[in-house]
Amino acid sequence: MLCLRGRCVFVTCRRLNRQSAYRIDRALFNFFKRLPPMFHHRPLEEKDIPIICELPQNADELFYMFPRATWPLTPPQLADALETRQDSTIIEMDGEVVGFANFSQCHFRGRCSLGNVIIAPKARSKGVGRYMITRMMEIAFDKHEATELIASCYNHNVPGLLFYPGMGFRPYSIEEKRDKQGARVALIHLRLSGAQA
Repeated sequence: MLCLRGRCVFVTCRRLNRQSAYRIDRALFNFFKRLPPMFHHRPLEEKDIPIICELPQNADELFYMFPRATWPLTPPQLADALETRQDSTIIEMDGEVVGFANFSQCHFRGRCSLGNVIIAPKARSKGVGRYMITRMMEIAFDKHEATELIASCYNHNVPGLLFYPGMGFRPYSIEEKRDKQGARVALIHLRLSGAQA
């Protein structure tokens, strides 16, 4: 049996010379390397908190993820915030923590609002965001029977603003806020109806 990245295949063969064995080994390695990454989601565990604190790479990314936090994000800051959050969810790619999201509020048969959404830089543009938001949609609409799911993005978070409409979210409100330097910024609220999901 040969295994790579959590995937295994059974190989039966007669005695091979070294060159043939190397070619087979190389071919299988290249085959497994081309497979898409394996994603897995699970509830947050205490051991994940320090890892999540390392996901934002700068103060701007932290502001998008957790506007009230101060840079750098520390485990006590995050742990305090999580006390008021629901369904904190970890995303793993090939066994490594690469994403995190929760609900800042979620009411049964009401509205759920996404919060603390972050993806590790090395996992961006690999389908992690789509996988994560799809899982959060399932939690909102199946577990909580939510009528709508809300996402909020600051105007300078262009990747987020371009991502959510592709998942079916539509802008419905703009709120004026202040960033950490006191400059005016727009917080764009996007909505996905439970009927659309």
